[in-house]
Amino acid sequence: QVQLVESGGGLVQPGGSLRLSCAASRRIFALNAMGWFRQAPGKQRELVAIMTNGGSTNYADSVKGRFTISRDNAENTVALQMNSLQPEDTAVYYCYVRGINSIWGQGTQVTVSS
Repeated sequence: QVQLVESGGGLVQPGGSLRLSCAASRRIFALNAMGWFRQAPGKQRELVAIMTNGGSTNYADSVKGRFTISRDNAENTVALQMNSLQPEDTAVYYCYVRGINSIWGQGTQVTVSS
């Protein structure tokens, strides 16, 4: 069974930056997109950013211009560079892979606070 291993979460002050990374434990059959979702306390899980195999991207309006998603297709990895972080970005961030099935990482906490 494929596992997604996330890293890079933590505590950062408003205006700061963090980089999240996610790696698949092995090659994923029929993979067609990789991305990130987040879930804040008391809220539904929401899409942050996603990138298809062809390089097309989709970002949540709230993160456009601040977050950048990147992928290494050969290595089955995806990263999320987060700049100008704000308290409302505080959430658990989940790596996501779309193939024949959807695969989720275990989540990594991002806390933006002074």
